[in-house]
Amino acid sequence: MTAMSRIERTLEEAIARAEVAAGPPRLAAALRYAVFPGGARVRPMLCLAVARACGDDRPEIANAAAAAIELLHCASLVHDDLPCFDDAATRRGRPSVHAAFGEPLAVLAGDGLIVLAFETLGRAGFAAPERLPRLLTTIAAATGVPHGIVAGQAWECEPSLDLSTYHRAKTGALFTAATLAGAAAANGTADAWSLLGERLGEAYQVADDLHDVASAAEDLGKPVGQDAAHGRANAVDRLGIDGTIRHLRGLVAEAIDSIPDCDGNADLRALIQAQAKRFIPSSLATRVAA
Repeated sequence: MTAMSRIERTLEEAIARAEVAAGPPRLAAALRYAVFPGGARVRPMLCLAVARACGDDRPEIANAAAAAIELLHCASLVHDDLPCFDDAATRRGRPSVHAAFGEPLAVLAGDGLIVLAFETLGRAGFAAPERLPRLLTTIAAATGVPHGIVAGQAWECEPSLDLSTYHRAKTGALFTAATLAGAAAANGTADAWSLLGERLGEAYQVADDLHDVASAAEDLGKPVGQDAAHGRANAVDRLGIDGTIRHLRGLVAEAIDSIPDCDGNADLRALIQAQAKRFIPSSLATRVAA
């Protein structure tokens, strides 16, 4: 079974648990809408890639960790799009959850996905309970405060912020969790994988800043110009377009160089290089050449 098949199957099993006849049907529909169809599933793919590099001796645990991280990512998108934050009408090329189901159900769907993520992890943990505390604390830390995605969103409510701290929390936290959880699921050494997640996560946020100023909404499937509209700090504001591209390249190079010597080294490099091709907007193609 491919990594993507493992992820989609585990996500499907998780969402199906919310779709029983006794539950509120519109909330169940909103949960499914928020998760399927997904994007590139980069975070769970990264989690499984690290688990494979560490032996992947308990694939059911790795699957649950990967799915939990993706459920949390989807929850963050639902909440990010809410009128009180970005007020985004579209996501992944279609109406955002609050636009399709209304604001109250969108809030509840995001909350429900967070709880479902930890339920998914807990259910799988019965198979290897000695690994569960490390996984739970790793993923919870990436979700909450003071350095998780909740903190990342909260930094937007502060009068001033450090850009790197903001990026590490808002986007980098779940990437770091993906690498650490992948290692923990396979009983590997987490410390060896921390830098990969940190640098790759920051690279994704810097790339998002670039696309926000240089891509079209129809290409991204979501609104652009959001940072300017909301007065948010971003890499392009601080570094300029050329400086942001240089910074982005440096982060990708550091991420690749940080991959430990392991059986899956080549696969991980290929995964990162493939994703990095999407980092520079097509409108900036003439600036890509070194």
